[in-house]
Amino acid sequence: MQELRILLSQTSPGSQGARDFVLSAYQELKKANPKFPILVRESSNAEARLLARYDFGVEEAVSVEGLDKGTVSKKLEELVKKGESMPRSTESEGKL
Repeated sequence: MQELRILLSQTSPGSQGARDFVLSAYQELKKANPKFPILVRESSNAEARLLARYDFGVEEAVSVEGLDKGTVSKKLEELVKKGESMPRSTESEGKL
């Protein structure tokens, strides 16, 4: 994976799990992966989603709308595992 974007609404009840995930896991993720881009994007009434960008411009979006923070974490793990099975460019060594 080359980049992770977390899209959510600041106030929507459906984004509560994503907000809780960001509050509880962001610092730990950045500490473990200091050079890895983890972008949090807030927008009014946005559907909560995780968007992973892999090598060769491949992107995968997963809705986490209405899910709790534990399930959001599991969805992120699925995206990471998917990236492990994808072809990699030589420049992406050391990415998440």
